[in-house]
Amino acid sequence: MNRKTAAVSAGVVAGALAAGMIGSALVRRRHPRDVEPLGPPPPEDLGPVASFDGTPLAVRAAGDPEAPVVLLAHGFSLDISSWWAVWPELAKDFRVIALDLRSHGASGRAAHGDLSLRAMGRDLAAVLEAVAPGRPAVVVGHSMGAVAILALAEQRPELFGPRIAGVALIGAASSDLLWGAMGSVTELLRPRLGSLQAAARRVDGLRRVVLAGPTGLSGVVARVTQFGPNAPKDVVDHVVALAQSTASEVWTDALPELMEMDLRHAVPRVRVPAIVLVGEHDRVTPPAGAVALTATLPEGRLVVIPDAGHIPMLETPEAVVRELRGFARAVLQPSVPRSGRRRLASTGSKEGGEGTA
Repeated sequence: MNRKTAAVSAGVVAGALAAGMIGSALVRRRHPRDVEPLGPPPPEDLGPVASFDGTPLAVRAAGDPEAPVVLLAHGFSLDISSWWAVWPELAKDFRVIALDLRSHGASGRAAHGDLSLRAMGRDLAAVLEAVAPGRPAVVVGHSMGAVAILALAEQRPELFGPRIAGVALIGAASSDLLWGAMGSVTELLRPRLGSLQAAARRVDGLRRVVLAGPTGLSGVVARVTQFGPNAPKDVVDHVVALAQSTASEVWTDALPELMEMDLRHAVPRVRVPAIVLVGEHDRVTPPAGAVALTATLPEGRLVVIPDAGHIPMLETPEAVVRELRGFARAVLQPSVPRSGRRRLASTGSKEGGEGTA
């Protein structure tokens, strides 16, 4: 590959980083409150919740405290605001709890610099134990949040059943991220720089150039790499702004592990109903990977979200709410038969479509 091609590829992935796929900070980190919100967060502030290693986690909630529990975990370089169009509808039926993962949003920096996926998985367990002790819950994870659920299954499989009654994995993968948009430049640069850690630092520099470039450049590249064709401009701008406010260590420390992670062995430990949601235009975790993930889940079901990219809860929130509400009702309300036991693929709410997995 010649230098021109390498530079173009690097710019594309740097823009993807700017779009929140991996995220990083500008030289000056902005406080998360500096990012213009798309909508209000859940109204109840339950934090900070101390995780297993003392990391303070920002946790918010909405809905009847006695209602069945749904926990929301965001993706890389995003925060609670990524659920802004989802939580109000879910809160009509459930106790919705949302957290900022360590070193994200309003949560504190990771204790001992531990930004591993396993630590993030244990963050989920810590929040459930602190705010919903002894109660079953459906845990919803987007992108890195979904991987954290798999990392928790690897470490604490006994939680899946009595405490975690079902899981929803949005824009998820259990391995092979180097084959998607996230890994193209780090793999391209690794032979020259010697390691994924070195490649991550190089891509950080490229990403800063994109964010500091002409107005609108990062948004254009974000739209190409992160979103479906009809994503609203304010959503794209919000995701880019979140990337600008994220601490550099979030991706420089976590990126190599995320790129090389392989949690395929943990997937069979998710022995509860599971739904996998993927945007039909997802270039980060493409639908083919979602098919493979669903096929290895003991009780998996695949739904392809039309017109969406990697962040469907911001692009097509109505479709995501519909699927999550139906899934959580089936899992958490005994009067409704479980729908998660039958493995199938569907497009939106229609069964069939993309084939079975």
